[in-house]
Amino acid sequence: MHDTFPLLVTTDFPPLRRARLETLQANLGYRCNQSCFHCHVAASPKRTEEMDWSTMELLLRFARRQGVATLDLTGGAPELNRHFRRLVVAARGMGLHVIDRCNLTILEEPGQEDLAEFLAGHELELVASLPCYLEENVDRQRGEGVFAASLAGLRRLNALGYGLPGSGRVLNLVYNPTGPSLPPDQQQLEAAYKEQLATRYGIVFNQLFALANMPIKRFGSTLVSRHEFHDYMRLLKGAHRLENLPGVMCRTLISVDWRGHVHDCDFNQMLGMPLGVAAGPVHLSALLDHDFENRAIRVADHCYGCTAGQGSSCGGALDAHPQQETTCTNS
Repeated sequence: MHDTFPLLVTTDFPPLRRARLETLQANLGYRCNQSCFHCHVAASPKRTEEMDWSTMELLLRFARRQGVATLDLTGGAPELNRHFRRLVVAARGMGLHVIDRCNLTILEEPGQEDLAEFLAGHELELVASLPCYLEENVDRQRGEGVFAASLAGLRRLNALGYGLPGSGRVLNLVYNPTGPSLPPDQQQLEAAYKEQLATRYGIVFNQLFALANMPIKRFGSTLVSRHEFHDYMRLLKGAHRLENLPGVMCRTLISVDWRGHVHDCDFNQMLGMPLGVAAGPVHLSALLDHDFENRAIRVADHCYGCTAGQGSSCGGALDAHPQQETTCTNS
């Protein structure tokens, strides 16, 4: 795999500083039941990294000390961590809002037959990946049979009230382009997703988040192999909008890796970039009483992926500005 960090580290991206810390995002491990083309984690079934329970206890202690409201769980497939359910129960018991970034197909995996019921029972917000409403596009990006398994997972979640108006069980979907292009306008694409999924499959959801692909790890390596890396970076930089800067996720979030090391965002984590201006790894245990507000955020050229066009963050577009035809068929 090509390492794109040397191509990104020298940057003219504008300096950023933190606002109030609101979200603690924890990567519970890099193991996943899929190996997606666009994955910025390079997750796969062969990965073995996994957060242990003592680090999870530290997450909870940090959240309590810092007054963090939201625990955002990601991976890999976070549900494959052996302590996932124990962490969820403890976090919900503390009154934390918990987000599970779910790939949907995990709900169909052996041993996870009751996962959907567990998620619903503890009122987790779900952010679920579905890169298109067309089977051929999803299977091309994620592997044969992924679309059918994703639909099965969505139907199971809908049956439990997820995505239904007034249920309180939030189901948001995530779109990524299938290639080196910017996402279409999020609002218009959401309308298309809702119409297509409802009429074709009887599936409902709350919101669609349209995210740009990051030029790092598996996706970045593929760009390098195809001699498309520099063209993609020119696209991102050419579409940069200063007005998106106040809304980028790193201003109100920190990202914790499976070992407990802290980064400004999940993308920085994958590039091995420590928190802020630190010269080396920073462990969460050293930050229990840390004042994050107004501290410098470490940036590099991949940050343009968050500010290009309508912008993108863990919560989708930062502002709605159409970039191209509003479909999920772009390549």
